[in-house]
Amino acid sequence: MSNNRYAVILAAGKGTRMQSKLYKVLHKVCDRTMVELVLDSLSDLEMQEVITVVGHGAERVKEVLGDRTKFVLQAEQLGTAHAVKVAKDELKDKEGTTIVMYGDTPLIRPETINSMLDHHENTNAKATVLTAIADDPFAYGRIIRDVNGKLVKIVEEKDATEQEKKIKEINSGIYCFDNKLLFEMLEKVKNDNNQGEYYLPDVLALIREQKEIIETYLCDDFDETFGVNDRVALAYAENVMRNRINTKHMLAGVTLVDPTNTYIAPNAIIGRDTTIYPNVTIKSDTVIGEDCQIKPNSYLENAQIGNGVKVLSSTISDSKIGDYTSVGPYSHIRNNCDLGQNVRVGNFVELKNTIYGDGSKTAHLSYLGDTEVGSNTNIGCGTITVNYDGKNKYRTKIGSDAFIGCNSNLIAPLEIGDGAVVAAGTTVTENAPDDTLVIARVKQENKMGYAKKMPAGRKS
Repeated sequence: MSNNRYAVILAAGKGTRMQSKLYKVLHKVCDRTMVELVLDSLSDLEMQEVITVVGHGAERVKEVLGDRTKFVLQAEQLGTAHAVKVAKDELKDKEGTTIVMYGDTPLIRPETINSMLDHHENTNAKATVLTAIADDPFAYGRIIRDVNGKLVKIVEEKDATEQEKKIKEINSGIYCFDNKLLFEMLEKVKNDNNQGEYYLPDVLALIREQKEIIETYLCDDFDETFGVNDRVALAYAENVMRNRINTKHMLAGVTLVDPTNTYIAPNAIIGRDTTIYPNVTIKSDTVIGEDCQIKPNSYLENAQIGNGVKVLSSTISDSKIGDYTSVGPYSHIRNNCDLGQNVRVGNFVELKNTIYGDGSKTAHLSYLGDTEVGSNTNIGCGTITVNYDGKNKYRTKIGSDAFIGCNSNLIAPLEIGDGAVVAAGTTVTENAPDDTLVIARVKQENKMGYAKKMPAGRKS
């Protein structure tokens, strides 16, 4: 038997029970679309080819999956056998094994798929059915076996006898087939049923008629085979996946203070001895180093966090934070910021597209956008880099060892040199060379006793 392996992912259904404008397989589980999670389960298995069958929302599915798979279009949804059949031009003449999966089964593990494929090939089977034990098998097809434990048939809920309905082993809907035989049998599948559709399980009956070997492979965990059809099921899958992800991180040396209220994307990476506090969300493509503290109500997305970093109730997206830096509380760091080591970004500070050198500080109540700050510079409370003129954005460059006093407005484009000092309350409109004191204030005038004449003044 050829060791070539192929996969067909069925992702053409609209999913009307989701009650959504978004196509079913594009709904997310732990920040990753269901169809991406299914494709992820195949990514390390050395598949020769993966075909995704698309229909409703085809262009959006293609956009999400990109070049990770080939696509074929099922323009009219006529059943699962018909969905696989539309892939025949890509696969029909190839030797090997094809696994058929569904784009709405996000919990399937790669280890299960690989073991099922091995079992299929080692037993010289022409078809293998992935089964599972369900506590409540209602609505699933039941696995009927003979006295030797071999598969006899699959009985759907509506056709099952009372005795058969008591069987807890169910058909997951995931199959392995000899590839050439699969496409031969698909040509023979008929649609003489109440729905007028072509069903993939009918291929099993056709293979059985040819006296070929049909095997089963029992999945240890029913949840892996769980299909999402509505928002209730989506929430269940989210909970299972979250528990799986959080357990993996805890076993790897990460402390989750409250795992039930911690939300981590499947591809996030977290170093050991890092502590994640409750109500933290860690989205896709985030990497967190060792010995960090991510305090409650923080939100990280596509963030690269170094070692020993503290994040207090803050939002960080598309940015890099250096070792031993402190962020927050209530900071917002976004759009390609790059903070060096031992930086402090304090409460109510927003940084956008900004670079900080090592040891620089902005303790509170400031906005720096499109800015470059050198090392060991202090940015005082209320500082704003005025980077937008209503049409264009401009950059501000602040050197090392500089001091920017409170309530300073830095009107970009602007350069402030190394060691420069900007006095509090100054609006800076011109470049300041190294070691310059910059001060620009309206001269203070005191009018003695005049305040009593003002409406807000103290009354005698």
